[in-house]
Amino acid sequence: MERRKALGLIASTGAATAAASVAAVPSFGAETSRAAGATGQGKARDKGGYTFALDKNVERSSVRFKNRYGIEVAADLYVPKNARGKLPALVVSGPIGAVKEQSSGLYANEFARRGYVALAFDPSFSGESGGTVRDVASPDIYTEDYSAAVDFLGLQKIVDRKRIGAQAVCGLSAMALTAAAADSRIKAVATASMYDMSRSMSRGHKDYYTREQRQKVVDHLSRQRWIDAKNGTYARLSHEVPFDDNGNVAPTNRVLPETLPADADPITAIFFDYYRTERGYHPRSINSTTAFTGTTPMSFFAFQLATNIDMLAPRKALLVAGADAHSRYYSEDLQAKAPDSIDLVIVPGADHVDLYDRKDLIPFDRFDEFFTKNLA
Repeated sequence: MERRKALGLIASTGAATAAASVAAVPSFGAETSRAAGATGQGKARDKGGYTFALDKNVERSSVRFKNRYGIEVAADLYVPKNARGKLPALVVSGPIGAVKEQSSGLYANEFARRGYVALAFDPSFSGESGGTVRDVASPDIYTEDYSAAVDFLGLQKIVDRKRIGAQAVCGLSAMALTAAAADSRIKAVATASMYDMSRSMSRGHKDYYTREQRQKVVDHLSRQRWIDAKNGTYARLSHEVPFDDNGNVAPTNRVLPETLPADADPITAIFFDYYRTERGYHPRSINSTTAFTGTTPMSFFAFQLATNIDMLAPRKALLVAGADAHSRYYSEDLQAKAPDSIDLVIVPGADHVDLYDRKDLIPFDRFDEFFTKNLA
């Protein structure tokens, strides 16, 4: 099934329409379980609120630092036990809409087991990080969060600040590459299941939006600003704006349905199997529980990611994608733009979500080899 019919990109029967559903969306102040630092009893509680077990040879500590906008970023610092000397370090992010207790933490845990200092963070406005309007996404500020994390790592006595890299998963991957193009302290970047969220939100999956549809999305976002201003709240609506069978925008108020329909398309099913089940559910994850603020796509229309990827050279990037991933083309297209700087690895038998947590499919040896060479 084509991507625009997945994840509600064509509205399903009973989906909330934009104007009708907005008034019912509570103000953030009423969403106490979504506040910065809020905790909840999710299905990950048996692992201390994490979706994976901490390796016995790794120590994890909760840390905080501020980005250059003054927003406090919450992160977990993973360090090899009995570490000696100055170690290479990695800033690690997970998918957009996820939190550090999910995929990014799993990656950081594995890298620390292999001898790196690894910092998994919650992007601004989400998880335990600060930011007044909750669950708004900003390509600019999310990109800045990487550099702020480099600031933090470079001040740690155990870190060799000349050997700092970035590892990103899914929707924050293009932000990692954008950050590296502008911040030469990031010596190497690796991604898994990369998404270019600016391209996705402004053009649709595989650029299927027509010029007319793009204008309809812009008009929808512009109207939504009036609605939010009038209500004094921020509605939760689709960040990848769908169209119904009549060609009208028809956003829903959740990233994923509360229950999986029997006729769910394969892409919705793989995301549901991670975010809405014990495998990956977390109560602070936007993807597990709710949706981004409805006007979030505006900034992604205005801020195109990885436009300066040529500035990455002579540093290197490694993009890893599943052979069966619907997102594979993002990695392939970007690698084609900078073949001298970017290597591409395709994982046989893997879909997009498999690279979130399937350690039997995630090529950690290949990632380790890449960082060992390029952080030397």
